[in-house]
Amino acid sequence: MIEFREVTKYYRVPGGRKAVLENASFTFDIGHNYGILGGNGAGKSTLLRLISGAEPPNSGRIVRRARVSFPLGFSGTFHGHLSGRQNCTFLARVYGADEHAVDRFVADFSELGRYLDMPVQTYSSGMAAKLAFGVSLALDFDVYLVDEVTEVGDARFRQKCAQAFRDRARRSDVVMVSHNSHTIKAYCDRGAVLGEGRIEFFDSVDDAMRLHRSRMGSLDA
Repeated sequence: MIEFREVTKYYRVPGGRKAVLENASFTFDIGHNYGILGGNGAGKSTLLRLISGAEPPNSGRIVRRARVSFPLGFSGTFHGHLSGRQNCTFLARVYGADEHAVDRFVADFSELGRYLDMPVQTYSSGMAAKLAFGVSLALDFDVYLVDEVTEVGDARFRQKCAQAFRDRARRSDVVMVSHNSHTIKAYCDRGAVLGEGRIEFFDSVDDAMRLHRSRMGSLDA
């Protein structure tokens, strides 16, 4: 379970601040996969970083009673001057995993070849996403945080990611951000809509999508 207790998160912007959450309390329950919806700039990726602990709230508390992954698709996961392989070794040590097993899995899954021994700062965004996906699957998490990463690569690699993720979803939960409604519906059984400092939860993805579409329609009007 992941619980937010009166959490506020904002950024300073010219003339004031941009709120992602304002004194928000809510829970991501065990045994459910959540799809996070919201307009551009609503703070969906920031929410994933808050859940993972990669970014702190301005106030309030986040309680994690689960082993939570780093956000897939978040470039801050890796040290740019280290190679992909060195980053794998570092993360394996952080999470107490077998370094050699992690290295073998990532080398095979990511298909980065010789680039695995090159600095991550030389990677394209797609290559970094492949590395992140490979490392996250090589480690064992109770909750996986996903930020559009399943959209990376060619059709064959996307299919490979989808199958691997379905296998993990049998024993782990998912909190996912994606602009692709088909991806959300394929992996998630619950939805949430983030915007204007609030997050609203729904027991079905379809209900969350209806609210999201209505908000987007009112903005376009």
